[in-house]
Amino acid sequence: MQDVITVGVDGTPEATAAVRWAAHEAELRRARLRLLHAWVLLAPEPEPGPTGEDDQNYWPHRIIGDAREVVRDRHPDLPVDEALVAEDPLAALKEAADQSSLLVLGSRDLGPLARYVMGEIGLQVVAHTRTPTVLVRTRPGAATPAPGAPVTAGLSLHEPCEALLAFAFESAARRGVPLRVVHGRHLPSYAYNRGGGVEPVAAEQAAEDARQELTAALRPWREKFPDVRLDARVEQESAARAVLRDASDAALLVVGRRHKLHFPAPKIGHVVQAAVHHAPCPVAIVPHE
Repeated sequence: MQDVITVGVDGTPEATAAVRWAAHEAELRRARLRLLHAWVLLAPEPEPGPTGEDDQNYWPHRIIGDAREVVRDRHPDLPVDEALVAEDPLAALKEAADQSSLLVLGSRDLGPLARYVMGEIGLQVVAHTRTPTVLVRTRPGAATPAPGAPVTAGLSLHEPCEALLAFAFESAARRGVPLRVVHGRHLPSYAYNRGGGVEPVAAEQAAEDARQELTAALRPWREKFPDVRLDARVEQESAARAVLRDASDAALLVVGRRHKLHFPAPKIGHVVQAAVHHAPCPVAIVPHE
């Protein structure tokens, strides 16, 4: 069955940016693109229905139509499905995610605090779905990634990473760009002396241990994707800070999120929080058990 990429649309510039990104990704994957607009007050549509501004669903139809034109302008041959759903947007997006290989949402940049398309629904969807989700931000004056800009992935070595690495390597391979894998960790306690200073020998040994762990984790993926140029980095600082700095020139940042379906309500971790609020590029959140 052909992959389906669903993108949420609501007529905002942020959603338009998400549509463009999702259409490009769908073309790279040879997937279908699904344009989804959810409005709880959507009226029943008779056959045949009214046209123009007499249509009670005029604006939902216009939002979908504008998104369709954005896709057709750059990807005229891409297969596109359209869905107007009379549901709460959060419920509609969660259901759509379960039926898709990828969910794409726009993000609204409000300075230090980012709010996602349709309020904070994007973050709520991320916290509940098993489907990889990409959040695409628009920022006035932001630089466009240079041609060949890398895909960057933040990798923890203390939890499962297969889903994240598969997504990251496949994304880099489809684009023909390098993959930068970043592992950040604080220095262990034994690397500090009694005065609070860092012991250089102990710090280097800790870094070498981390590099060996990272090399071992990446070895099977190097063999599976021999054509992907790999840049593996160990940074002796917090994972969030390391990932954000090393993604400053990236075309896409990939981070993982532990997916647990139990109470209390699932949350996203601090690395994901930092990435979606501060990364300068689209952020893919890949759930794992």
